[in-house]
Amino acid sequence: MPRAEPRRVVLLRHGRTAHNASGVIQGQLDTPLDDTGRRQAEVVGRVLAATPPAVLLSSDLSRAADTAAAIGRAAGVEPVLDARLRELHLGSWQGLTSEEARERFPEQWADWRAGRDTPRGGGETYRQAGDRAAACVREHLDVVPPGGVLLAVTHGGTARAALGVLLELEPSSWGRLAPLGNTCFSTLVEPPAPRRGGPRSASGREPGRRACKVNDRNTATPTGLWRSW
Repeated sequence: MPRAEPRRVVLLRHGRTAHNASGVIQGQLDTPLDDTGRRQAEVVGRVLAATPPAVLLSSDLSRAADTAAAIGRAAGVEPVLDARLRELHLGSWQGLTSEEARERFPEQWADWRAGRDTPRGGGETYRQAGDRAAACVREHLDVVPPGGVLLAVTHGGTARAALGVLLELEPSSWGRLAPLGNTCFSTLVEPPAPRRGGPRSASGREPGRRACKVNDRNTATPTGLWRSW
């Protein structure tokens, strides 16, 4: 009996905003796309429309929602907004430049730069954001058919954290995942179903890579594998 085609999850960062261009920390501030960001959204929409997603999700912050709307127009899919895909809430850091955050919160800055998952500005940790975003993806994945694509338009920090959770990586290693540029994306491909009598790992799964294509903008179908749902 032939195997079902694997499903894919694409995590895409929104287009550019004026805060991105000027180096202001956004977190959950609702900043709109700038002219460059709107052009980026139209371009990536045309790229991704080559393989239209079965499900198109988006953060409800306008910079992500407007990026998703451009993709939806190109692909003929209506975006579903979900607040679980929002960027990390960065509390008192929001609205500051990196230099201002370093000067005002030196201990938090040092922890963050050392790779510790500190709640910057009294906001969220990467783990908290990754858990909520991964839960959103898993919930909607149930309706994606074999060979289908779930596309989630989100934010840089949340995309990295969700990737870490979906790959079951230790949070201490998430910093090694390349950060997404504006309208760049990472793709995860469903592992194959186990073959009867085939080799399995200690967890009971068939052996396979636990890698993904990260920070891509040049192709609609980058490849990789996620470890589990």
